[in-house]
Amino acid sequence: MHSIDLLDNLPVHERILVTSDARTEFIALPSGVRMLVNHFPENGQSKSIHIGIESATGTHYLFLTADQPGLKLEDLMPLLEAAESNADKIVFPVIDGKPSSPALFPRRFRSELLNLSGDAGGRIVRDANPEMCFVIEPENPKNFMDIDSVEDYDDFISC
Repeated sequence: MHSIDLLDNLPVHERILVTSDARTEFIALPSGVRMLVNHFPENGQSKSIHIGIESATGTHYLFLTADQPGLKLEDLMPLLEAAESNADKIVFPVIDGKPSSPALFPRRFRSELLNLSGDAGGRIVRDANPEMCFVIEPENPKNFMDIDSVEDYDDFISC
């Protein structure tokens, strides 16, 4: 899986993959990545966020998704670098004027992230704290394309 390879190469404190029971048998993890199982994926994206954050010990939480196959390590490095110099800010890319994934949250937002419910994800926390946001305009915005359908994939391939 592309996301696991990407995760394995990130220069971060720890690497945690949260996935559902149904996917565990298909995932081969590098030694530096810890897998946690979300036994209740029907509770939405927030349940995976809770599981990951409750286990994490670092100063920031970087949320990567599995549906951005164009992302490369060099796309993520500006996010990590921005977090170093803006340690209290939520750092994320903006593509065509719209917030995109992945997002990096400082630990100070732990409680708010743990209070999420349903499928909304971190965007709720981000949108509730606009003064605490630091945006990055990526050099290669097409690499951040989110693939949610066959049509999205066809668009991605044609880029």
